[in-house]
Amino acid sequence: MFIKVLALSLIPTALAFLAGTLLPFQVSSNAAVGKALGHPLWGALVSLAVSTLVLAPLLWVFNVPVPRLNTALAGPWWLWIGGVFGAVYVLSATALTPKLGAAGFIVLVVAGQMIASILVDRFGLMGLTPRPVTLARFAGILCIVVGAILIQYTGRGGEEIKQVAMAGDGR
Repeated sequence: MFIKVLALSLIPTALAFLAGTLLPFQVSSNAAVGKALGHPLWGALVSLAVSTLVLAPLLWVFNVPVPRLNTALAGPWWLWIGGVFGAVYVLSATALTPKLGAAGFIVLVVAGQMIASILVDRFGLMGLTPRPVTLARFAGILCIVVGAILIQYTGRGGEEIKQVAMAGDGR
């Protein structure tokens, strides 16, 4: 029984990890297509259009029932912001990955996600059950933020940190 429960909990964990491993490739691909097409907005549009072309046949393959649009329209306003935020993410990835690099962009995204997630959990936003900000969770966030700073600003022997420090000195 324990092994079955463990296996059932590891499958979603492994799938989430796999999804995370795909993100650096997605952002790099989006950046490249945006550059090839002449603007990050075109890259974002192509990425989202390809996503639609991939998902639409899956609705048919999995025989997904027709959506309950009335139920969704009667729901809270925030049901619809996922698509807007998805577009913002894809556009940001397309425009910023060439400037920040894949690791720099992803680590800043993860840091932002974790800080926002702690707040969403703390206040039970968007229908979630509130979860307290414990010392361990706060320490985890602190580690992520420090990691983001180290990854983003020490990539070339600390040159970025030196430049920022020198700019602060007025040099």
